[in-house]
Amino acid sequence: MPRVRLLEPHPAQREILAHAKRFNVACLGRRTGKTTLALNVLAEDAIHAQPVGYFAPTYKLLAEFWREVKHTLNEVIRIKSEQDHRLELISGGTLECWSLDDENPARGRKYAKIVIDEAAIVRNLVDIWQQALRPTLADLRGGAWFLSTPRGLNAFYDLYQLGQDPLRDQWASWRMPTSVNPFIDRGEIEAARAELPERVFAQEYLAEFLVFEGGGVFRGVDSVAYLQPEPPREGHVYVFGVDWGRSNDFTVISVLDASTNSQVAVDRFTQLDWEFQAERLHRWADLYQPRAIVAETNAMGNPIVERLQQGYSRMIGDSRRALPMQPWLATNATKAAAIQALSLAIENGDLALLDDQVQTSELLAYEAQRLPSGILRYGAPGGAHDDTVIALALAWLGTIRPAVSTRSSYAFSR
Repeated sequence: MPRVRLLEPHPAQREILAHAKRFNVACLGRRTGKTTLALNVLAEDAIHAQPVGYFAPTYKLLAEFWREVKHTLNEVIRIKSEQDHRLELISGGTLECWSLDDENPARGRKYAKIVIDEAAIVRNLVDIWQQALRPTLADLRGGAWFLSTPRGLNAFYDLYQLGQDPLRDQWASWRMPTSVNPFIDRGEIEAARAELPERVFAQEYLAEFLVFEGGGVFRGVDSVAYLQPEPPREGHVYVFGVDWGRSNDFTVISVLDASTNSQVAVDRFTQLDWEFQAERLHRWADLYQPRAIVAETNAMGNPIVERLQQGYSRMIGDSRRALPMQPWLATNATKAAAIQALSLAIENGDLALLDDQVQTSELLAYEAQRLPSGILRYGAPGGAHDDTVIALALAWLGTIRPAVSTRSSYAFSR
């Protein structure tokens, strides 16, 4: 039988593998080597003629692992099904990959080992585990691995706690930061520490279970931030939110599909004159033909919005089609209303977001402070940015409030 060359586990991975039990929960910082660990766990049993299964919260994560496992096991694959994401090896073992977008995966299957990747962002994790996945292990008395970066004190945290309970002798759990991976440059970790809010770094790189409460505004961000950008779709209605950059701030254009309540694009840039910013917005509008563009009018925003309403563009030396601008003046009251509406949509799962690290970090770090007057003031922590948050809030505002008459509008016709 041809030999399979698996990547050699680094010391922290070897420690986990050496002390594994039937059910294992590994809480790991980003880039700790979860894919390598999953491959080693599943390939070992598959090579020894056992059926194994890999489960990911999204199709994108499934596709990434599928490419890796095909490459790793290439020499011992007998039958490969791209449609079913199934490998049958010359040993008789099988490996199947599933997306947990399907609420009832692997029905009728039996496995010797399964891996649930990025388990912390799996919706209804406990229900899926107990009702769909745990039964697949009954015939062969199989084992399970839950691998993930933490996302607060959710169901993944509860499973992690089972591994810390000495009375749960079938469970084991570990928590390891990104720094345990010897192949990650320490300078990269320190750069992330300098760029990210402290709490976000602690969660993403130190693998700490945190509760984003107190000043935290947005709950459930990680459970809705899983999308990838997508092009315009015929028959769909789009709305933009725009937060103009000032000095060291960023200009952000956030694009929502109002037909599906999902974010499809975000553009973030800085150090551009207003003519270049306006032209950039025109290009996005040409692509998505939005029903409305909700843009702040404070300070420099007002003259930009007025010119865009009139269709003026110095970049092309003449004029362009007027954009469907909806001016938004930021006051404490209007900002509170927009942020509260966005917070409620995220918490209720009414809005799906792009898996964008900057945006997710800004949302998680966003704060509410109660002033002596009793009024809540919303904003980013000192020294941090909230540009993606404001642009997203304005786009969401544009989807839930009635369309306002503008000088011009786009009708999607392709």
